[in-house]
Amino acid sequence: MSILADDFDRSLGLRVRAEREGRGWSLTELSERAGVSRAMIHKVERGESSPTAALLGRLCGAFGFSVSTLIARAEAGSERLMRHADQPVWVDSETGYRRRQVSPVAAPAELVEVELPPGARVAYPAAAFVFQRQMLRVGCGVLTFVEGETTHRLEAGDCLTLGAPADCVFVNDGKQPCRYLVVLLKGERRSPGP
Repeated sequence: MSILADDFDRSLGLRVRAEREGRGWSLTELSERAGVSRAMIHKVERGESSPTAALLGRLCGAFGFSVSTLIARAEAGSERLMRHADQPVWVDSETGYRRRQVSPVAAPAELVEVELPPGARVAYPAAAFVFQRQMLRVGCGVLTFVEGETTHRLEAGDCLTLGAPADCVFVNDGKQPCRYLVVLLKGERRSPGP
């Protein structure tokens, strides 16, 4: 792991701790809300463990905002202009899932570019989708997106608006990387179910 990655893990851990403490939650309370062990949260907060995409999804679901918001807050970006060189990139060390925060934090919507390597599978709980509306647009490759009981096969140029919050899985079962754009609309809190 590079020094830069270590620094980011520390920043991310401090941000998780600040979000938890800002809500007046104990480690136990966040653990129960997110379905993540206290020990793992403690390691993340101390920058001793690089969290997976699924773990971040659970924590952000408990906090009520997106993974990209957490990453952007950890980077402390608040400008209106987000130059490509300054856009935070986070890589899930377990799956190789690569997420780039394209839009500034202050924007009315968030744009996130994702690259999902061949064979990668990333699952998020329904709680990660309660606080927002999302759209996916595939740029290249093929994305198999499992939304609750429904499976969508999205090819280059396809765009999908997500339905009611459900457990979701992003899968690249192809031989090439799949690149897609996630558009997150802010300020629309949603409730689970129809």
